[in-house]
Amino acid sequence: MSANATTRTPSPAPAFSPWTVRGTLALDAVVTGGNGLAYLALPGPLGDLLGIGRSTLFGLGLFLTVYALLVAALATRPRPHRLAVLTVVDLNAAWTVLSLVALAARLEPTTAGAVWIPAQAAVVALFVALQLTALRRDVR
Repeated sequence: MSANATTRTPSPAPAFSPWTVRGTLALDAVVTGGNGLAYLALPGPLGDLLGIGRSTLFGLGLFLTVYALLVAALATRPRPHRLAVLTVVDLNAAWTVLSLVALAARLEPTTAGAVWIPAQAAVVALFVALQLTALRRDVR
């Protein structure tokens, strides 16, 4: 038996693990894209449910779908550029804050909307935390 057979080195995390930069970006793209596509496909029913205007929800759906495609493209890169990932983090942080500001200052959602808006903001804030943690763990 060779010496290599007895020594065990830890295997690297899979590329799309939620603990890697690429994994956090991919997860962000899937969730954001799903949200965006739902808003695009069902702006009337979802708008009625959430108490958000159809055109507002459609516009948000368009924005989120394009954003998700860009984040997905970044996730496919073997080593996403740190500045690009920090831009995603900044945009996610801005989305979180603006969601809560809109809820407090402008929107008059239904009960479902009053639950959904801060819940989705919390999910996006979680992406911020995961992406920053993954960046810190990434040794370049």
